[in-house]
Amino acid sequence: MGFDVKVHIMLFNSFEFLIYLPVVFLLYWLVFKHLKIQNLFLVIVSYIFYGWWETSFLYLIAFTTLCSFFSGILTEKLNNIKAGSGKIALYANILINLFILCVFKYYNFFIDSFIALLHSVGCNVECTWTLNLVLPVGISFYTFQALSYSIDVYQKKMPACKDIVAFFAYISFFPQLVAGPIERGVNLLPQFYVPRNFNYAKAVDGCRQILWGFFKKMVVADNCALIVNDIWNDYANQDGITLLWGAILFAFQIYGDFSGYSDIAIGTARLFGINLMRNFSFPYFSRDIAEFWRKWHISLTTWFRDYVYIPLGGSRCAKWKVMRNTMIIFLVSGLWHGANWTFVIWGLYHALLFFPLMLFGQNRKHTNIVANRNLLPSIKEFIQMAITFFLVVIGWIIFRAENITQAWDYIFRMVTEFHIASVPYGRKVLLYISVLLIVEWLQRDKQHGLQITERGIWKYRLVRFSLYYVLVFAILALKGESETFIYFQF
Repeated sequence: MGFDVKVHIMLFNSFEFLIYLPVVFLLYWLVFKHLKIQNLFLVIVSYIFYGWWETSFLYLIAFTTLCSFFSGILTEKLNNIKAGSGKIALYANILINLFILCVFKYYNFFIDSFIALLHSVGCNVECTWTLNLVLPVGISFYTFQALSYSIDVYQKKMPACKDIVAFFAYISFFPQLVAGPIERGVNLLPQFYVPRNFNYAKAVDGCRQILWGFFKKMVVADNCALIVNDIWNDYANQDGITLLWGAILFAFQIYGDFSGYSDIAIGTARLFGINLMRNFSFPYFSRDIAEFWRKWHISLTTWFRDYVYIPLGGSRCAKWKVMRNTMIIFLVSGLWHGANWTFVIWGLYHALLFFPLMLFGQNRKHTNIVANRNLLPSIKEFIQMAITFFLVVIGWIIFRAENITQAWDYIFRMVTEFHIASVPYGRKVLLYISVLLIVEWLQRDKQHGLQITERGIWKYRLVRFSLYYVLVFAILALKGESETFIYFQF
């Protein structure tokens, strides 16, 4: 798994999207001004976006949408007749959607694992049961979004949606369709019920967030990817310090790639008057693993917390059950990322790092902003962040590896072949990473790296536009080779 999966989707960092977005934006605000027409227009352009190269995927997302829409209505009606009777419709929708997800994403994985288990005990069975299926882009994201709606309706956190066009817009809204954030019905769906008026300040802030997302993706992530791929393709012949360098660069590749996508998605949604939930909160400034998981892929972490961890008993049960629930969350989260045992081991690794904090009641210790109101962190905070980052980097090696053996070989060689005298190549990417870290450190109390208020020096248009032009120039001049977004395959 080299994270170079080619997917049939319109990339944010593509020429097609550069044409698509302004056209959709202008038509949305200038032509289709009525609410229901705007919603229908969003559905149409979202389906165009998703089915840009592979229209067969559209049948699947439409089926998921219809199942969830009608099950929500049925769940509410049954609950009104008799409390709790809506479970039948809820469970049916959950089973249908999870069945589709498992067939496309996990069927071959479990079959191959079962055959390997039989081989290990001496049963030589020829595998003829696997299926030749293409994984639909973003299926894990929109499936979880549909499931959260169904569960919220059953729990009476929100009424069932009766507007099928609005519901189709909720499931297929193109900015966050294929890689999140994984939205909740209680947050996103009501925004399709009320008229939306163009807000200049919101649109400007959205453009800034989009610009910062492109910098993180095209300058930081894509340049890191070139070096990371070279190192991993020949890791058996690299010295330890080069392997450590490759692991660190992958940490910034996956962060720049995924958080960059989220920034572009959230910023794009704001152009259309839609607010999406935050998905990253500067996670590499975390002081322990618990804080890291409160700041990384927030929409997925909170999804598992609300729909798996809490129903299992959460933290309001015996300590051993709390540990069990935590282990389940991390293992399922790992498996959510892909059909490979490396993801399961990655989840297990983070669970083991999380347990000591939970046992000693330290998992909620760091909920404030690091070095709050100070320019620099204290020595203690700096050491905490460095240790946490190093532990996360080790986890990313497991995540990046194609199999468990390769992960172990990479880590073992990194430790045993460590020569300080060697100098890793690709050092210019340090400049890009430094810019990323400095900007986000200074903005760590904000929602994104380019969130600014037009006060102080920022009140001058010349200063603001100079910043924009510098970033645009950097993106065009320093961008790496075009890479698809890593999380498209999840």
